[in-house]
Amino acid sequence: MTMPKVKLLDGSFSRQLSTHVGEPIDGDPLWTAKFLATQPDAILATHLDFLRAGCDIIETNTYQASVTGFVKYLNISEEESIVLIKSAATLAKKAVQIYKEETKDIDVPNKNPLIAGSCGPYGAALHDNSEYTGNYGKVVSASTLANWHRTRMKALIESGVDLLALETIPCWEEGDALVNLLKEFPTTKAWLSFSCRTDGKNLAEGDDFKTAALRMYRNALPGQLIAVGVNCIAPKYITPLITGINSESGTAEEFVPLVIYANSGEKYIPEEGCWKMMEDSFPPENYVQEWLDLGVRYVGGCCRTQVSNLKNIRAEIESWLLTSKNKIN
Repeated sequence: MTMPKVKLLDGSFSRQLSTHVGEPIDGDPLWTAKFLATQPDAILATHLDFLRAGCDIIETNTYQASVTGFVKYLNISEEESIVLIKSAATLAKKAVQIYKEETKDIDVPNKNPLIAGSCGPYGAALHDNSEYTGNYGKVVSASTLANWHRTRMKALIESGVDLLALETIPCWEEGDALVNLLKEFPTTKAWLSFSCRTDGKNLAEGDDFKTAALRMYRNALPGQLIAVGVNCIAPKYITPLITGINSESGTAEEFVPLVIYANSGEKYIPEEGCWKMMEDSFPPENYVQEWLDLGVRYVGGCCRTQVSNLKNIRAEIESWLLTSKNKIN
């Protein structure tokens, strides 16, 4: 039996970016992607924060980046928009180079960090919170979804990212379109993570999560999807969603690697204008070992998580791996 490999992902880009910029981030139709044009040095600094926290994989700042969005809100051309998307990969690669130089004589757990090209859902660009409802899944055609995603995916792949992060997908229709689109780039690997409800069972749109996750994993080219999973939800809701995938996936030989990056466990209270920890919820690091037991092999943080959470998640991973090693030996 070989030791399982677990990779630490990065955390909330907007939360960490806010420590480097002096203006609001939330509420802008381009969200953090705006800063590709206005404050690229802040993006570089944010990537370095995550690398110095021990992340094995960092994501490009392109979750809400799109040609249509840049043309509309930055008043630039389609060609300039593609260049701006590619600049996100350049900034991430520069951060990795700086970090490798910093740590060349130091023993660190993430000696060779990878870069994932972040591809948020169609709904994020609509700027109407539909990434949390998926209400466009039944009305927007698969070809429209594929055409919208293709330009950004192609730009990121051409820029030399190591893989793609197809994330916060709220409906199986968009997941299906992405898996089929990915086949146009057969040498490119990706993970696919869904946006889910808090009922421990369903996608944001309402279809069964486990059914959708297994469908995507099995319909992809062999080995192209390195993991399927969930992101952008409070950590207390994740275990019910993923429990059983690796005991009900069909055969004992089929292991489905899972990717999880949860929110901080906080909830925004509009009346008070602040975030507060939800009742009976804890930060994601408190759940990491039980997720690893269920087949999670890629784990990080989403909204409101920060560097301290990532360091704690790294510690939980190391503890779990040590226990696994002792069991094997």
